[in-house]
Amino acid sequence: MLLIAISGLFHSALAQGVRSETVASGLQHPWAVAFLPDGRFLVTERSGQLRVIEPDGRIGKPVEGLPGVAVGGQGGLLDLILDADFASNRTLYFCFSEQSPNNNGNSTALARATLSADHARLDNVKVIFSQKPKFVSSLHFGCRMVESRLPGLNGKPDGKLFLALGERYSRAPDAQTLNNHHGKIIRINKDGSVPPDNPFVARAGALPEIWSYGHRNPQGATLAPDGSFWMHEHGPQGGDEINLPKAGANYGWPVITYGENYGGGKIGEGLTAKAGMEQPLHHWTPSIAPSGMAFLTSDRYGKAWQGNLFVGSLKFAYLNRIELSAPNNGKVLRESKLISEEGARIRDVRQGPDGLLYVLTDSSNGKLMRLLPSP
Repeated sequence: MLLIAISGLFHSALAQGVRSETVASGLQHPWAVAFLPDGRFLVTERSGQLRVIEPDGRIGKPVEGLPGVAVGGQGGLLDLILDADFASNRTLYFCFSEQSPNNNGNSTALARATLSADHARLDNVKVIFSQKPKFVSSLHFGCRMVESRLPGLNGKPDGKLFLALGERYSRAPDAQTLNNHHGKIIRINKDGSVPPDNPFVARAGALPEIWSYGHRNPQGATLAPDGSFWMHEHGPQGGDEINLPKAGANYGWPVITYGENYGGGKIGEGLTAKAGMEQPLHHWTPSIAPSGMAFLTSDRYGKAWQGNLFVGSLKFAYLNRIELSAPNNGKVLRESKLISEEGARIRDVRQGPDGLLYVLTDSSNGKLMRLLPSP
């Protein structure tokens, strides 16, 4: 696996052959986009609204029926995905920061709901997972998720939900213990139950939802073309990572990291490797503050882009095109900066049904944009 800082790896994107087009603007810190079968878009705003965007860019009124969202700091209404069978069951999943009943803490929660046929409201809303324990913090909620496509016992996609959870910043040591959900990837069934093949189901004192641990603040998750689960997470000052979470594996935070304390100085013993802890597939120093993550499977931008990985940068305001030595794993060969001329923090990136890449920009006047091949 390649362990290399970004210095010297990037090349100019002046000849990348894409241009951006604004689909909609005026969004309040949009966080995630999903594509409805009828050509509309569904977008979450961190400020607590779920919006339907028409194909012509018109933004609808907030969808009704959301549960209470604890908006503040990095918290709010965050990730969103449609069920694989949304066209027939209208089911979707969203994660958000949830306040405790007695208002003495918050955490990330995952809910399931159905979208009404007129797109006006959510019905049958049910929280199927809540991160434990709740804790007073406005930081590091994580909250990226995917639905697995790996074959189940019947040969069909198993449909398990992976949810990446932050360690809440001041609870970093929790990421190394299994009696909490801080700094973990969890894996659950669509009804919130625990799959019996989860790695810690039989371990005393461990929470059974946990899939992997030792994570810091995940902000991107996706499936590779082969169905494997990829994610990335923010390091502290440096050390942002791409990881391929394996069942039961420990990804090291805060014991090992390629970053340092804010303002300088080593974290813990200053280790970058330790026995029993996984190395990242790739890491960035200095940090790019990655957010959003998608593999491109279409040929809309030419064959050379198929199998490339795309990641948004919040810190440096560009879309990162990552070329890999193999489409599903392997070394990072080269990185290219796209649409940096927009000067916008990229929060989410996804491939649409039309094979084009769509991005959300994170601001109080956020945009939904698509990338078009240059003529």
